[in-house]
Amino acid sequence: MLRTATARAFASVRATPALRLSLRGYASAPRRYTKDHEWVSVDANGVGTVGISKYAADALGDVVFAEVQPAGTTVAKGDSVGAVESVKAASDVYAPVSGEIIEANAELDASPELINESSFDKGWLCKIKLSNPKEIEALLDEAAYAKHTAAE
Repeated sequence: MLRTATARAFASVRATPALRLSLRGYASAPRRYTKDHEWVSVDANGVGTVGISKYAADALGDVVFAEVQPAGTTVAKGDSVGAVESVKAASDVYAPVSGEIIEANAELDASPELINESSFDKGWLCKIKLSNPKEIEALLDEAAYAKHTAAE
């Protein structure tokens, strides 16, 4: 939907190729997923926003606590970036990519329920400056993730 709205908004603009490229990179940051239900959406600057999928949030139930590694922490793909606890269970959250955590979502300290209410928008966990952007290629795209969750 965002791509369509963006395309309409800029359809009449005759932008230079460089401007078109930067607008396209900004407007489309598709999510990629791990089989363990973490997601990452990488912007044009190589910063990945990381969280858990709506599927995982629903499976956990009401999230009552979230803990995220602080900014400045270097993580390798598969390292723990934090944990979430719900009324049903506790679960570690693992880095889908390698890099440095540059921001932790401070809103989760007071409102961990954002993970349930808005897992892709307000309920993200951290932002990671990628050290190896090629790692994204090994993650599942939206269609492959939907197929994966349907099989569970």
